[in-house]
Amino acid sequence: MSYLERTSIVVMFVAVLVGAPVTMGQTAGEKEQFTAIAIVNNNLRSGAGTVLMDVTRWSTQQERERLVNTLREEGPEALLKALQKNPSAGSIRTPDSLAYDLRFAHQTANGDGTRRIVLATDRPIGFWEATTRPRTIDYPFTVIQMELDREGHGKGTLSYATKISARRDIIELENFATSPVMLTEVTSKRGH
Repeated sequence: MSYLERTSIVVMFVAVLVGAPVTMGQTAGEKEQFTAIAIVNNNLRSGAGTVLMDVTRWSTQQERERLVNTLREEGPEALLKALQKNPSAGSIRTPDSLAYDLRFAHQTANGDGTRRIVLATDRPIGFWEATTRPRTIDYPFTVIQMELDREGHGKGTLSYATKISARRDIIELENFATSPVMLTEVTSKRGH
């Protein structure tokens, strides 16, 4: 099996790096709660469940640029350290689990009222994984990408164990699993 077959999917992640039509006032944005149905169907497992994401603050343009420049100039290890130093931007959890901090929350508005939401964090690494250091340790990021319509409904992807790299003006996400988790029935509730 080739390297590309093992890691399977590379998702182009242009909006975070090269900018998008209109960046909303990131720090002035309201708190927002997102609920989604996560559908997993890959070679590791399959199933569905609810994911709850709370954004308590939107990352500033300066934070975004600092993280992008860190990735471009110093690489993914430095990006991980910089992301871990970011203040919490909210949390992610399932209904029956503890929440863990999101470290980046960015939204981009399109002229037609739709929005692109990007959430990112370092993923939790348990004791076993930290001490035995399997190949999954090289995939330390979690990235959520959502597309929402004007009413706050949409779909997206959740890449749980991901590598992040930069090539020219494109940020690439490489998933450890066959494919990212699909997020369906995404709904938004502002000002919670």
